[in-house]
Amino acid sequence: MAAARRDMSITPRLKKSPKNQRGWNSRHLGGISFCSGKTYASAMFKPHIDRWHLTEDGDPIITRSGRLLPVLWQGKPAMLKLSDDDAERAGAQLLRWWNGAGAAKVYRLDAEAVLLERATGSRSLLAMAADGHDDAASRIICATVAKLHAKRDITPPPVIPLARWFRALTPAASTHGDTFAACHAIAAALLADPRDQTVLHGDIHHRNILDFEGRGWLAIDPKGLVGERGYDHANTFANPELAIATTQERLQRQLSIVAEAAGLDKRRLLQWIAAYCGLSAAWFVEDGLVREAETPLTIAGIAIAELAAR
Repeated sequence: MAAARRDMSITPRLKKSPKNQRGWNSRHLGGISFCSGKTYASAMFKPHIDRWHLTEDGDPIITRSGRLLPVLWQGKPAMLKLSDDDAERAGAQLLRWWNGAGAAKVYRLDAEAVLLERATGSRSLLAMAADGHDDAASRIICATVAKLHAKRDITPPPVIPLARWFRALTPAASTHGDTFAACHAIAAALLADPRDQTVLHGDIHHRNILDFEGRGWLAIDPKGLVGERGYDHANTFANPELAIATTQERLQRQLSIVAEAAGLDKRRLLQWIAAYCGLSAAWFVEDGLVREAETPLTIAGIAIAELAAR
């Protein structure tokens, strides 16, 4: 990573609001719709369908930051994604840099669209965790993240420092205090003393690692950050779609599972969980979604209590 580190301080200027970069806050709270109608699909995607010789293979999917269409490319299942969001395009560049190692392959890429390898497997990490196989799901996530964090000799595309990512936590700590202030203090200490720095996915959770059948479990939709690798494991603990996420027992058990599988110090991982959950809650509050902030704040409180007990 020596060559890579020289360019890690480069940060792209984002034209769009960072709300579209925040994982759970934007994508998983009703921001997706499915559209039917071949005429509509053809009008939206036709230029790239023609340019890349694609065949439509499903209905369009519309999100807040992009428009997707299942297609076939050279007989292979693929996903065509159109977006004018700089963060989405930066993520596509990062996927291309990973070159299929732990992440979906990029088949084609231009300034307006990316053509990705499409997941066709039926397995779901979220369903696995909800159905009593939480440990197995966490180990799969850790194994996938390890591939993304592996050292590479090629310089990465522009990435965003974690310190910039955490800026939203400062006003929340000043305004609301309490748990936000505690999370802010923990985050500040972590960012002041970074360890094991690498290029980060930035939004690792159960829905962003998919079943690609013969290729195994692969990541999608990266945000493109750089910082301590523990950050990429914190979101595993904060999935609001898991009913058990806000229990002390779940955090304690998964702390041991993830720390062992990822080779992380438990106390340091607890600190990243608290810091990330505070940031997630700050984003929710900033977006006016106060009720949704309750889950990450609860998990942050559990992590902070665990830290105090150690």
